[in-house]
Amino acid sequence: MSDVSHQEFVEIADRCFVARYAEWDVSVGVVLGSSGLAVIDTRASARQGRQLHNDVRRFAPGCPLRWVINTHEHFDHTFGNVSMTGATIYAHENVSAGLKGSADRVKRLIETDRELDPDHPEITGQVLDDVLATGLRAPDVVFASVATIDLGDRLIELMHPGRGHTDGDVVARVPDADVVFGGDLVEQSGPPSFGPDSFPLDWPTSLDLVVGLLTDGSVVVPGHGATVDRQFVQAQRADVSDVSQLIRSLYQQGVALDDALAAGGDGWPYPAAHLATAVRRGYTHLASQHEGSRQTLPLVER
Repeated sequence: MSDVSHQEFVEIADRCFVARYAEWDVSVGVVLGSSGLAVIDTRASARQGRQLHNDVRRFAPGCPLRWVINTHEHFDHTFGNVSMTGATIYAHENVSAGLKGSADRVKRLIETDRELDPDHPEITGQVLDDVLATGLRAPDVVFASVATIDLGDRLIELMHPGRGHTDGDVVARVPDADVVFGGDLVEQSGPPSFGPDSFPLDWPTSLDLVVGLLTDGSVVVPGHGATVDRQFVQAQRADVSDVSQLIRSLYQQGVALDDALAAGGDGWPYPAAHLATAVRRGYTHLASQHEGSRQTLPLVER
């Protein structure tokens, strides 16, 4: 099977581009500078990474691809790394630590359940085979809080605002263009994804820091879906906060984990099908905090 089909990149601000790929509806960013270009996220397989590389070369043939930014560790944003020859890959330090485990997990899921979803015809058997066949390329440069990439005549500012979708989420800001690439901390084409490595209780605070980067004119690129604005991010932050607060409330009331989704009733801002893992993760974190506080209480002989 050859690398077929091309995706057009759309300019959303000065020399900032986005392409929205059908497989898993991933939004990929490109930022051009006088010394080269940076790609934000690399899609879900080596084949898809090659296609991305070719798409970038078609619309920016004279600008070398020198940098890659992984917004987090998940396969649909990192497996194309292996095809980014010659580029330096930036990511949060937890991406390096968690990349292999995350990759192994998704490959086991694919091997366990190969049934295709008729609602997503773009995810073919070949697409899944490509994911399974892809090796890993880890980031070259990792950081804990912030980093900067100098593109010659402009900068990309990288920030880890805290845990949310994963423990290694990164947002990439192009200050001269007022563009922010939000990764999966922000999603437009569906509810935020609360996966088995998410942190629903921390997510609202992380989004507070993202909102702090935005102006009324900012263009925000979500990890999945169409570009959004500050108002959208604020609204999603409010919904994620509702999830977090309701989990805390149910836990503090002593509602059992198995009963929590139903007990939340109409208080959930998203369908219950999207929230089972969020509730489980939240309960686990709250139980851990409770146990930790018990262990650190001063011991006094009486």
